[in-house]
Amino acid sequence: MISNNIQIRETNPNDLNDIMTVVKQGFGYDKEAELVAGLLTDHTAEPIVSLLAFCNEEAIGHILFTRARFDSEQEQPMMHILAPLAVKPQYQRQGIGGALIKAGIKLLQEKGSHLVFVLGHKEYYPKYGFISGAENLGYPPPYPIPEKYSDYWMVQPISDKGFDAGKGKIKCADVLNQPEHWRDDESDK
Repeated sequence: MISNNIQIRETNPNDLNDIMTVVKQGFGYDKEAELVAGLLTDHTAEPIVSLLAFCNEEAIGHILFTRARFDSEQEQPMMHILAPLAVKPQYQRQGIGGALIKAGIKLLQEKGSHLVFVLGHKEYYPKYGFISGAENLGYPPPYPIPEKYSDYWMVQPISDKGFDAGKGKIKCADVLNQPEHWRDDESDK
């Protein structure tokens, strides 16, 4: 489990190299790191919550939450999407990812966010409060997800308003709102 030597803090512009290293090592390829670099400079992603986890001053984990909106003219409550979460391989399965999720959600609550979305492993994210099948709950993803993966699109209400904040098709920050980020294409790696 997670050791006492783990510190989590918000990132700053000087952390970019550490973030890129964590994400590249965590995923084993560059595509997600390029996505993170783009999101960190995308004004449509704001307000962003970007956190790094450290062990003995080594950056070992990173999580990024960016602004999500409804793809319509309706009222736009504060909502976010978690994408991506990365932990260096040697530190995986030790609770670091979960600690980053919990810390990020706490900050999002402080910022007034109502809902958090994620497209991720259906066995992992429900441990941290995410509900599978967000489309069936009234939140279609930005791009169609094959039926066999519909449980991978998840949502979590994080405020008292929660699901009462509204319903509708989700639109992400411009950098993330591209079809290549919403399909399972191994050839992109």
